Amino acid sequence: MDQIISLVQAAVVFGTVIMFGAVGETLTEKSGNLNLGVPGIMYLGGIASLTGAFFYESAAANPNPILCVIIALACGIGAAMLGGLIYSFLTITLRANQNVSGLALSIFGSGVANFFGGSLNKLAGGVGQISVASTSAAFRAQIPMLSGWGVPGKILFSYGFMMYLAILIAVLMQFFFSYSRAGLNLRAVGENPATADAAGINVSRNKYLATCIGAGISGLGGIFYVMDYTKGTWANDGTIEKLGWLAVALVIFTRWKPKNAIWGAYLFGLMYWLYFYIGGLTRSTQELFKMLPYIVTIVVLVLVSLRKKREDQPPEHLGLAYFREDR
Repeated sequence: MDQIISLVQAAVVFGTVIMFGAVGETLTEKSGNLNLGVPGIMYLGGIASLTGAFFYESAAANPNPILCVIIALACGIGAAMLGGLIYSFLTITLRANQNVSGLALSIFGSGVANFFGGSLNKLAGGVGQISVASTSAAFRAQIPMLSGWGVPGKILFSYGFMMYLAILIAVLMQFFFSYSRAGLNLRAVGENPATADAAGINVSRNKYLATCIGAGISGLGGIFYVMDYTKGTWANDGTIEKLGWLAVALVIFTRWKPKNAIWGAYLFGLMYWLYFYIGGLTRSTQELFKMLPYIVTIVVLVLVSLRKKREDQPPEHLGLAYFREDR
């Protein structure tokens, strides 16, 4: 039973990181922008939150937990949205290739994050020395009464507030796409920007807002990973990058529906860690188990393509630049 509980908890934590990235990327892709820079954006969010928290804790004798959370979130979301703004300028204003721009953003975010992560470690006293314990403790604080409620408490309530925030954002995003005028306008931009433009919808503004806000949501995944999973430290092991690509895969797996990201993210987390709880596996076999989320995504993509249902397909104008003069 303890192993099952441990596996579920690991799946939820990793799934939460993936969910933030997937929901943010879904918002971006609904506008017609294909941002493959999700890993880089998550890197930017993680390192910026760590940097802000580090300098605040260094300056304050008794760091306030609420201020710790606010500073970390503000820095992380701001840096992630800046990454989204750079991507938007390249692909919307300059009409650069979206695939190349996204991959460049991933490399850029990774390089910037690891550079500043190494610098912060030196400032803290040496390799692996940085730690923002007060901020991390605030992010990981559990609900006292519910978390001690036996097995259900361990499975459902032994997490910090950001796990529940991820579910809330996914639900609100689904409602936004389905029932709000702004969400319907955004979907129209992603499906046919020329028609949306003719109807009086500002295509560029919708694309900019969706891409920048989506990047901010994806950046929350990096913040959660740094503050919750690694407990306020920086590790240059490439895990954020792996989770970023899983988030991109999850968008396809969920068929561009945020509500599906809730259970899909936890399923990905479960498959990612399943090998750890199966004894007798060789290292090569473990790597095969880590491939499971990607294999399942490919299978889903093939099945969706065969069904040919329009509601399960990506936005029709996804990845394509809009030239208003050609309308």
